[in-house]
Amino acid sequence: MEGPKFAVGSLVRMKKAHPCGSNRWEIIRVGADFKIKCLGCGRRVMLPRTKFEKSVKEIIADG
Repeated sequence: MEGPKFAVGSLVRMKKAHPCGSNRWEIIRVGADFKIKCLGCGRRVMLPRTKFEKSVKEIIADG
């Protein structure tokens, strides 16, 4: 079974909000780890694939 496809440049909404108040993120890097950028404050964060996939609520726009 295959989950949703994530691509560089996609915008996603996460389940929990970032401390700045935004829950919208842009995917910068895809692989074993995901690098994402907060669209509220610009902070960049790296997450393991499993944690990222569990944290995504919806894909807002495809990259």
